[in-house]
Amino acid sequence: MNKRSGIRTKEKILDAAMKVFSANGYAGSNIRAIAKAAGISIGGVYLYFKNKEELYLNLIKARVQDQNRKTKEVVASAGSATDALNAFISLHIRHGISNRELILIHIREHGFTFGMEIKRRFFRSQIKLLSTILSDGIRNNEFRKCDTEETARIIMSALRGIVLSMVIDEGAVVTEKGVQDLLLRGLMTNGKECN
Repeated sequence: MNKRSGIRTKEKILDAAMKVFSANGYAGSNIRAIAKAAGISIGGVYLYFKNKEELYLNLIKARVQDQNRKTKEVVASAGSATDALNAFISLHIRHGISNRELILIHIREHGFTFGMEIKRRFFRSQIKLLSTILSDGIRNNEFRKCDTEETARIIMSALRGIVLSMVIDEGAVVTEKGVQDLLLRGLMTNGKECN
């Protein structure tokens, strides 16, 4: 088997695992069902993953890497720091909505600590990217001066909470534009501070 074929087979298994885990949950899924959905033998799955847990962790890692790549691409193609921040916010909200079932399964069956190091690396990379966007915006007079790392952490934490609330409560209506407007303009009017 050549390398390209191996990569395609691994991607095929991960895609099938996403469907099976989303439909049946982690506990209700097994390698046999994943192999069947991928159209390969059970032994073929075990060539790439030693067990269901390793497959699930690889699925999380692949989803996180894909989101990280997409975020960097969208931000790099933005015309301004404001556009980059808006694109960053939109991508995170859309990712949460499109991966709702997997996020729910993960929370319900594994809790927040499962795959924690993968998540930590992802959030660190996103905070670093946000800090760069904010620094660019300050340099170009789009944003006021601030502690870019702290502000990046606040934005990322807010997005995590928003996405989680949208995943848990399907009726929660939070628009990308609403989040963008609040994060970019805050609650202040005409320079007056809240008392």
